[in-house]
Amino acid sequence: MSAQNYQKFYDQFSVESVEQEMLGTLEKGFNVCEEMIDKWCSDPTAVALRHESVNGTSSAYTFVELRDRAAQFANYLTSQGIGQGDRVSALLPRSAELMVVILGTLRVGGVYQPLFTAFGSGAIEYRVQQADTRLIVTDPANRSKLDDVEGCPAVLLVNAAQAPEQYAQEPDFVTSVYNQSTEFVPVRVGKDEPFLQMFTSGTVGKSKGVAVPTRAILSFYVYMRYAIGLVPEDKFWNVADPGWAYGLYYAVVGPLLLGNTTHFCEAGFTPETTYQMLRKYGITNLAAAPTAYRMLMANDDQLGADERFNLRLASSAGEPLNPEVISWVKRRLGCPVMDHYGQTETGMTACNHHALDQSVVRVGSMGFSMPGHRVVALDADFNEVNEGEQGQLAVDISNSPLFFFPGYTWQEKEPYHGNYYLTGDVVLSHGDGSFSFTGRDDDIITTAGYRVGPADVESTLLEHDSVAESGVVGKPDQKRGAIIKAYVVIKSGFAPTEELAETLQTHVRSRLSTHAFPREIEFVDELPKTPSGKIQRFVLRNRARDEVDAY
Repeated sequence: MSAQNYQKFYDQFSVESVEQEMLGTLEKGFNVCEEMIDKWCSDPTAVALRHESVNGTSSAYTFVELRDRAAQFANYLTSQGIGQGDRVSALLPRSAELMVVILGTLRVGGVYQPLFTAFGSGAIEYRVQQADTRLIVTDPANRSKLDDVEGCPAVLLVNAAQAPEQYAQEPDFVTSVYNQSTEFVPVRVGKDEPFLQMFTSGTVGKSKGVAVPTRAILSFYVYMRYAIGLVPEDKFWNVADPGWAYGLYYAVVGPLLLGNTTHFCEAGFTPETTYQMLRKYGITNLAAAPTAYRMLMANDDQLGADERFNLRLASSAGEPLNPEVISWVKRRLGCPVMDHYGQTETGMTACNHHALDQSVVRVGSMGFSMPGHRVVALDADFNEVNEGEQGQLAVDISNSPLFFFPGYTWQEKEPYHGNYYLTGDVVLSHGDGSFSFTGRDDDIITTAGYRVGPADVESTLLEHDSVAESGVVGKPDQKRGAIIKAYVVIKSGFAPTEELAETLQTHVRSRLSTHAFPREIEFVDELPKTPSGKIQRFVLRNRARDEVDAY
């Protein structure tokens, strides 16, 4: 099947054409569980989820089975007085129970709030307090993280019988949920009402809230269909964790909106597990962060000299791919890989589209505006730049009918200038409607595909009795793109020892997250500051970059 011309499709695109694919409407609202699951239940054999457990056993769940499970969880929520607009969280690995919690929450008209399993107690506490979360579903492996969460919501335990004795009185997921009725009429909510409660990293203060409205599913659909290039025959796997936006939007919601089977691998990402998944399930359409492709390339020796996969398409998001990785994917995985760009706030907005024939695909470029969006680059005076010039990437809201970001949930930051949403990313304009990423205009760190706000790490370090001040930056790293480095000023009475550095690393791991701890800590006498006392992170960034260049 030949691809449609990008420019022609873009110019003729209408929101109504996507709305027609849905059961609900912009006027009357949507139930996102209904759109993901009920729509596809006419075929009782159609598989919605294939799950690979840690020990290598596999299971499959049809759309009909997930509809019934979601209804049972929705009935349980109702029995607990939890309903439309209430936040429900899961602190779970990529499991069938995670899918049930997401779907059941959406079915009742609630708002699903992801909690990444690598989060520490401090990160969890902030998010559930801020969102007034009503319930957390977790398992024995993660339950202890909630012990230090002040004001912790009610807890529902998966596999409660395997939990330590101190949790013996907590309700068990299976007995509490799967005795409920499998009948529950989906609750439709307005197009501007939220169905997901996300948090995104910032450079000042705590993470910012992003409440995703139901109309975002129209944008998700367009991304899956035209950028990912998903077709009914595809065996699709998005490696990203549903604890984050790319995994939740496009490994859970997106593929099921199109009626495709999605895949969960419960084991943590390794080259071994990834190659095994590609082989075992005959994956034809793959999405992952650049870090995943770099790690696969670094472990090329695990592949046979003539090994072939079933892959026809691959997609990448999070940071630009380099030419070596693109060439390796084509040669060893046997398919083209395309760069895509987006944010938690906006979903994907600029892509190299697999299903649309673009005039050009540049190596390392984020591509062209996704249909339903108009992205531009702005100079310091907020004028759109010319060909060959750099500027801040922005979304032209009045010409972006699929743009759905309503502003931060608790007005933590003003991200707009006039008619433009400002991304904070700096790009090069190619003059033909496409752009290439060149950097951030703030201090966000991208490490192994995760965006980390330095303020979160700095404030967590300051919780420790020994720390007077800290400045956190990204240090270039060939494997991860960047590692987190902290420059720390300690209080008198403490010695700048290796043992203290390890103590601080452990503290950040347990309180914030295992992906956001500083892999390097350097003790310094003072931090560079502006006359007003603000830390000059750009000076520290340059220092960290010089350290790499010196080797």
